[in-house]
Amino acid sequence: MELRQFEYFVAVTEEAGFTKAAARLHVAQPGVSAQIRQLERELGQPLFDRSGRTVRLTEAGEAVLPYARAALAAVEGARRSVDELTGLLRGHVTIGTIDWIQSLDLPGMLADFHRDHPNVEITVVQHDAVTLAGALREGRVDLAFLSLGSEAPEGVTTRIVLEQHLFAAVARDHALARRSSLRLQALAEEDLISLPKGTGLRAVLDEACAAAGLTPRIAFEAGEPPVLAQLAAHGLGVAVLPESAARALPDGLHAMPIVRPRLTGRIALAWRTEGPRSPAARALITRAHEHLPPPT
Repeated sequence: MELRQFEYFVAVTEEAGFTKAAARLHVAQPGVSAQIRQLERELGQPLFDRSGRTVRLTEAGEAVLPYARAALAAVEGARRSVDELTGLLRGHVTIGTIDWIQSLDLPGMLADFHRDHPNVEITVVQHDAVTLAGALREGRVDLAFLSLGSEAPEGVTTRIVLEQHLFAAVARDHALARRSSLRLQALAEEDLISLPKGTGLRAVLDEACAAAGLTPRIAFEAGEPPVLAQLAAHGLGVAVLPESAARALPDGLHAMPIVRPRLTGRIALAWRTEGPRSPAARALITRAHEHLPPPT
């Protein structure tokens, strides 16, 4: 057995397919298939069930997976130890974010990090908070900016870096457009346009409504605040937005804070609580702490 076979095996498992795994590894798909078949011959058992639209691990594959990951982690650990011994910093880091939050200047942080560590490759991924928290726990993401509800995800350490009140936005000809603020009770009586479940903003809204004994009527969901605003501008309902998005609305929309209770969303810097970190990942986390304003 070869480490390359284990690398291909783990990639196919995580990508649930040979084609996606090949793209991730930057190799031809037939090469991936050939290495997996060779590994299966050496082990004497099929590792994947290929009968469906996506490949799935067989019972033998499930048994082999932790050993394959451990072997790859051991090799990476050896490389990290040598790099630390020689004072070199290279490798790859992945940072996740729910959105490109302008006030946090993520591009500026990454530019400074790249200038000081040009041999470290940087990948940025954008997902909802639940997906990013899972990726942090699994080690697929080194650092992330998450939106939080009332509680931080398990297995993840967080530092609050931004708090924003939640606003409601409506078209100028909407019946609510004359109001300067909107109570939660009144908001729950409207058709709402919200970020989907799994986002911190949606968690704040759902938790507040549940505490008040209200059931919000979610008419539309979209993954980006500007899209929520566009839907509201067409008269499709009341958009629930973070304050930063509400302050930058286009003409034709009216925004007002949600009150009684006042709803507050939080953005946190997050990293995995336990598990090994590469020197590059540790340097990125340190740089993020230095780049962000000190906690208040």
